[in-house]
Amino acid sequence: MNVLEDNKTNRIDNVDRILKFIHEKPACHLRQIKKELNISMGTAQHHLYKLEKDGKITWVRNGLYKYYFPIGIFQEKERNLLQILNQETARDILLFIVEEKNPSQSDIVNAIGISNAAVNWHISRIISLGLINENKDGKFKRYRLNIDSKYLIALMMNYYPSIWNIWSSRVAETFLSLSQSE
Repeated sequence: MNVLEDNKTNRIDNVDRILKFIHEKPACHLRQIKKELNISMGTAQHHLYKLEKDGKITWVRNGLYKYYFPIGIFQEKERNLLQILNQETARDILLFIVEEKNPSQSDIVNAIGISNAAVNWHISRIISLGLINENKDGKFKRYRLNIDSKYLIALMMNYYPSIWNIWSSRVAETFLSLSQSE
């Protein structure tokens, strides 16, 4: 095999690897693809551009990141959920809101262990994606899930099974401790 044929084979392999990665980890971003597939930034950018032009992927910009999705699989709310599930702090906040049903910002700050300003920033992003609602309760703001929890559970089970296992175990332990204290 000569050098030109070898380069063509590598290009095809990289395109297939990137497309497979996006199918397995929807809402991934450029640096994540680069890092986890161990390819150069330029190679990742080139192939992502080609996959988009070929109509195989699409992307959504949120802040500084472009989140990549396979074409035709996810609706907007699912894409929004996957973006949040792909980000550790935002995901922790969303899952805490699901667990606690109606927590205040102070509750979230204490549970997650980050600053009030950081929680506020993440909360505003999650609200802008339509995933939670903010309600005034006296001097407190409280947050509630604005989507069917079945979507969240299905997406976690299918695309983030390790996170699902940890979270479901934690919720089960909470229920067990509540039932034992009665």
